[in-house]
Amino acid sequence: MDWKEGQGLNIPVGGGGAHEGMGVGTGVMGVGTGSMGVGTEVMGGVGTGIMGVGGAGHEGISMGVMGVGTGVMGVGTGVMGVGVGTGVMGGVGTEGMGIGVGVPIGLEALYTKCRSVYHDQPNPLQVTALVKLGGPDPLDYISMYANPGNPKLDIPPHWHYVSFGCSDLHGDGRVHEQTGPGSPSGFGFELTMRLKREDGEKSPPTWPAAIMQALAKYVFQSESLLCVGDHVSWHCPLDNSESRVQHMLMGEDPQLGFVTTPNGPVQFVQIVGVTTEELRAAQHWNGVGVLDIMKRMPCAGGLWMVTDMRRGESIYELEPSVAEEVENGIENEGSNLSGVSSRIAWAEAELGSMVPGSPQSGVVEREGECEPCPRISHVESQQIRSTLQKGLLQGATKTRPTHHDTQTGVEGVVEGNVATSDSAELFVTRRLESLHLTINLESGALLPLALRGRLKHGRHFTFKSVIDVSAVTLVPPAVAGAFVDASCPYASRGPWLQIFIPDDFLPAMVDDLADLADPDEVSLPATFRWPNRKLTITIVAEEA
Repeated sequence: MDWKEGQGLNIPVGGGGAHEGMGVGTGVMGVGTGSMGVGTEVMGGVGTGIMGVGGAGHEGISMGVMGVGTGVMGVGTGVMGVGVGTGVMGGVGTEGMGIGVGVPIGLEALYTKCRSVYHDQPNPLQVTALVKLGGPDPLDYISMYANPGNPKLDIPPHWHYVSFGCSDLHGDGRVHEQTGPGSPSGFGFELTMRLKREDGEKSPPTWPAAIMQALAKYVFQSESLLCVGDHVSWHCPLDNSESRVQHMLMGEDPQLGFVTTPNGPVQFVQIVGVTTEELRAAQHWNGVGVLDIMKRMPCAGGLWMVTDMRRGESIYELEPSVAEEVENGIENEGSNLSGVSSRIAWAEAELGSMVPGSPQSGVVEREGECEPCPRISHVESQQIRSTLQKGLLQGATKTRPTHHDTQTGVEGVVEGNVATSDSAELFVTRRLESLHLTINLESGALLPLALRGRLKHGRHFTFKSVIDVSAVTLVPPAVAGAFVDASCPYASRGPWLQIFIPDDFLPAMVDDLADLADPDEVSLPATFRWPNRKLTITIVAEEA
């Protein structure tokens, strides 16, 4: 996934008891109601879900990393349970933080970086995967340090979690493909998180380790990167409490930053807990801007972006002038969120036959023609995946993520790794005389953002399917390399649909879709029609 402008993982959480329902579900790139699809935003955000524990019968994160006891790793007896298990936490040598014989070179480089900050904690508590290769937990280790904070900077004491496994620890090709000089190590990053330490707290909570494993599992399965400025919609208190902190932004770890290892450079990307209001600000403007605001407010995280699960106020409440600051940012700069993952379908249909109904009936086909989701052959699918892998490696050569809009053309790339110029040539462009687009609510709620924050500023926006490799890209006139224009506003090339939005149509769409900005007030299914444009959009409920 080459979403260098900003992405989001949408992780709507549903389900029952303690920590149940963290499965990837129907939301945009996120966890849904205990099912296994990747949801809306991270493309996420970009909201967007990660492989957590779902309901009965759903794949989940191994809970072998959840217990923190007296030197042992806990394996719970229930979902996300905490108990005493058999894996050792911490220790010296190859399983711990001490220098030992046989420590892989990539891992040792990361350990050395951590020791430069925590020289007094050579053997921190550490969650370790029960099965290093082929197991359900992609991260081999997660270390948990006690950070004293910095009173002069209003940094409170906190727990500092650091992952080991997203980058290439071994350098021998057993997990990550070996790349040439200058290429990043593995995925090029490791995850960290800073959690405010409660008074009298003697040991670190382990739920951040489960979240890190979930994010890492998404990265390994989708081969999508998490970059500074990206956001993850979790739709549930991160610690399964009553907290308002229910989503995540990705920042750069202020102490660890970057490290150069023998296997390539690695960036430490810090998970920062945010409220729903802060998530929406990141979606409509940009994640880095929101993080900068949080950094100047000690109660919202401060300079080191420390997550406080007891925080009861958003940045808007802590500093009322933030609302105007964010609004001006959207108006003047637009949004750097270039796309989200979603549940989409489209069909060419006569406007008279487009009748709103259930999610299935919301897409009306012309007899004998278009299916709601285009089907491609296995060979074509493999060709696309091969090309995407190549593009992933090429796109990952930047060690520092780009967070401003540097790409104004769509030729050669589809947000979310749908196709590149090579794979796009496999398909013939098919012109559509009319279009009916169906999209799930969480993704559809971002249509006003796409129009106002992206297309108005001459930038494209993409909805990437969580079901297959299909995608829908909204294209303004200023974008180069598109296969749609004023004479042919709707066209598909294999699984990629493009929709041309002319400047004289944009204001009307913004006004007509304004109600979607408050999805809680939308009655579903909601259908919007523009007969003179031969365009219909239906918003449907999330699938259970």
